[in-house]
Amino acid sequence: MNSKLILWAMTTLLAMMSMTACIDDGFTTSSTDVLMFSTDTVAFDTVITEQGTATKQMVVYNPSDKQINISSIRVGGTASKGHFHLNVDGITADEFTNVEIRGKDSIYVFIEAYIDEMEANTPTAISDYIEFVTNGVSQHVVLSAWGQDVWRIYGNTDTIDFNARMTADKPYLIYDTLYIAPNCTLNIEAGVTLLFHDKAAIRCAGTIKAQGTSSKPITLRGDRLDHVVGSISFDIMSGQWGGVIFTPPTTGNELSHVVMKGSSIGMHCSSYDTTHCALKLFNCVLHNSSSTCLATADCWIEAVGTEFSDASEEVVYFAGGKVLMSQCTFANYYLFSSLDFPIIGLYDVEYSNGTVKRIKARIDNSIIYGNTTDLNEGNLDDTDVMLRYCLLKSNGSDDAHFINCVWAGDPLFYTVRSDYVFDYRLKNGSDAIGKGNTALCPSEARYDRYGVDRWSQGALDLGAYSWVPATE
Repeated sequence: MNSKLILWAMTTLLAMMSMTACIDDGFTTSSTDVLMFSTDTVAFDTVITEQGTATKQMVVYNPSDKQINISSIRVGGTASKGHFHLNVDGITADEFTNVEIRGKDSIYVFIEAYIDEMEANTPTAISDYIEFVTNGVSQHVVLSAWGQDVWRIYGNTDTIDFNARMTADKPYLIYDTLYIAPNCTLNIEAGVTLLFHDKAAIRCAGTIKAQGTSSKPITLRGDRLDHVVGSISFDIMSGQWGGVIFTPPTTGNELSHVVMKGSSIGMHCSSYDTTHCALKLFNCVLHNSSSTCLATADCWIEAVGTEFSDASEEVVYFAGGKVLMSQCTFANYYLFSSLDFPIIGLYDVEYSNGTVKRIKARIDNSIIYGNTTDLNEGNLDDTDVMLRYCLLKSNGSDDAHFINCVWAGDPLFYTVRSDYVFDYRLKNGSDAIGKGNTALCPSEARYDRYGVDRWSQGALDLGAYSWVPATE
């Protein structure tokens, strides 16, 4: 045999023996050798009852040089309502015995929560613990969650074909598409929360009257109430559910203090009727859509004191019809794609028979600002489009269609995109402060969504929110 080969084999064997010698295969039985944990609490925030949760994880460390035997890992079982499941080494159970961890090594423990119906309207605190028993020593990691009962609506079987009312006693969880039939009205009381499962939506051929207030807004959002990662909430994610679609012969829809966020298609309205107002938004928020926040086709639409923010396409898209916007904020700092569309799209609409419906638009006392262009390209000559007393990011000058506008202005939003903060109120020094025209502000818009008096500073600010002076 080649002497070099023999020498190599002996060297390898010695190295392996040396490595093995560094590992102590004996078990420690000392009560002073206990476990260490990556966290002392595993928290699930709000959990919809009778619906599983995302999986949380924790790491269990053995700081000893010797192996350690965990004689028991189990859920404590103190919660009268609620159920936490464990997974160790790919096996799900409520208790494990004789789990070994080598010296200076660790294992993962995965936890899921399933909470039974609480028979309560408000969130109920649930607490339990995982008990680890090692060498006769008991150690605990706390488990916590808030259980929330909901009313469940299955859109594939539930149609509102009568006048109905949603109350604020507990949230509604909508699956599939909830349909509101023509000549029927859905009344939504202040404080109602509508949670939408993946791809769920509302389709309204009738009428929605959603009457939230400053202190009790109405919320439309996805049903993921946990976190994407760490402390980052699913609130920042678009595309979690479908959206709200108003279709002919819908008319007379009125939404006040409604906060809608995280949808795929935003809000669509196509009544094909400009003789009656199809949709009015008052002190609302349409935020974070993976397409547009609002799109309309050949209808009469109004918005007062409303924020339209963050979309992968136009934030608002108007095709034909009559558009009246006052004291609104149109902003785009969308997170999840490059921005290739303008913030506001204003278009005529042409039908297959050659009929062209021209758009009529008035946008007053508003802000148009973000990480993309203000408006779609095109010549506004021979159009019935006016922007009056608006702040725009673009460099430009007034003409027959842009009247007393603030050009190349900066509203100084509190938004910090890199920190996932999307707050479109005004900082001190904003170019939108005091630049509005009170004659163009409807009397109903005196108070913004937060209840701030627009006249309290003696001059009218642009946008959905009145400036509140901030101290250092």
